[in-house]
Amino acid sequence: MLDIERIRADFPILKRQVHDKLLVYLDNAATSQKPEAVLVAMDDYYRRYNANIHRGVHTLAEEATAAYEGARRKVGRFINAYSSREVVFVRNTTEAINLLAFSWGKANVREGDVVVLSLMEHHSNLVPWQLLAQGSGARLEFIGLDAQGRLRLDDLDALLSRFGERVKLVGVSGMSNVLGTINPVATIADRVHEAGALLLVDGAQMVPHLPVDVRALGIDFLAFSGHKMLGPTGIGVLWARKELLQAMPPFMGGGDMIKSVHLRDSEWNDIPHKFEAGTPNVADGIGLGAAVDYLEGLGMADVHTHEQTMAAYAMERLASVSNLHIYGPPATERGGVITFNLMQGAELLIHPHDLASILDREGIAIRAGHHCAQPLMEHYGVPATARASFYVYNTVEEVDQLAEALLKAQRVFGVT
Repeated sequence: MLDIERIRADFPILKRQVHDKLLVYLDNAATSQKPEAVLVAMDDYYRRYNANIHRGVHTLAEEATAAYEGARRKVGRFINAYSSREVVFVRNTTEAINLLAFSWGKANVREGDVVVLSLMEHHSNLVPWQLLAQGSGARLEFIGLDAQGRLRLDDLDALLSRFGERVKLVGVSGMSNVLGTINPVATIADRVHEAGALLLVDGAQMVPHLPVDVRALGIDFLAFSGHKMLGPTGIGVLWARKELLQAMPPFMGGGDMIKSVHLRDSEWNDIPHKFEAGTPNVADGIGLGAAVDYLEGLGMADVHTHEQTMAAYAMERLASVSNLHIYGPPATERGGVITFNLMQGAELLIHPHDLASILDREGIAIRAGHHCAQPLMEHYGVPATARASFYVYNTVEEVDQLAEALLKAQRVFGVT
């Protein structure tokens, strides 16, 4: 069990007041706050051993290289990679999926081939594949949702049966950033591999909140971001099995991704450096390593338990708010994400953006909009939703404050 008060003391920003009220930060699915340990690790790099990595032989360069590559090893251990060499550092989940689409995708997906995605995908796991399909003549097919926001695995089975070996890749979110749905990744992997295809998991919401073991889950490609898991912005990860990475062509050309360069040809570096052209984001890589240390100290099983407890309490507490509709599955099947609207029938009583503005006046930070999932909004027939998302430092008292603020918003708009 997590000691929430001790954890909260590690996050300086939680002492901040917003509009003369103590901050209640419920926008963790967008980005998480950073513990002191992460801030110190990054500051220490800039203050003591700021240098470029890999090629320098002076002391600062060697210390920076050791810290950066040490962070790569920590990330590999965190997801149980076969080797840290399978961990490619990128800027974020979006860049990781674009790298995959433009490197693996262009080399392996041809006209008439099929990429299967789902209706709940973030734009980052839609648009790169749309671009690939437009350029290659491949087609996109989609797994639908049931009434509770769970993937319809019979749709997946039907697509795999219908298109057979033409299906080259299935890409799904490990956990929906809108619905909170935790998808059965291992089950999906078994079905995908039986059909001879590969599985990409968008782990932007899954990796920060659940224990993730890429070997046990049977994943082929995994993408995630540091800033959603207590780390800094500007650093993310593409993980893939070694043999897949070795067969993929580079994504960008430049320094460090080469072994040798001549005027008319070059020889590529070994993985992961083949995919890391130019000066990397050293400080933020080190910060991500510190975030991994912090999460491992808490224990990811306990992190997940806390968030499910928060989700269950929030769903029960918000039931007292009239005309509030929550999207997605029961608390036992979701992470710490509650997406909702104040509605009467199909009519929005308060637009989510207005709702978020009122809550901000109460010191409560939530997200409002389409959450980079416009096809999912179209599915539900709404332009936007409000979203409260929890992490290791959130409390049930903050959920109570959220509920009271929603009741206040109803009074302001005269919709009680």
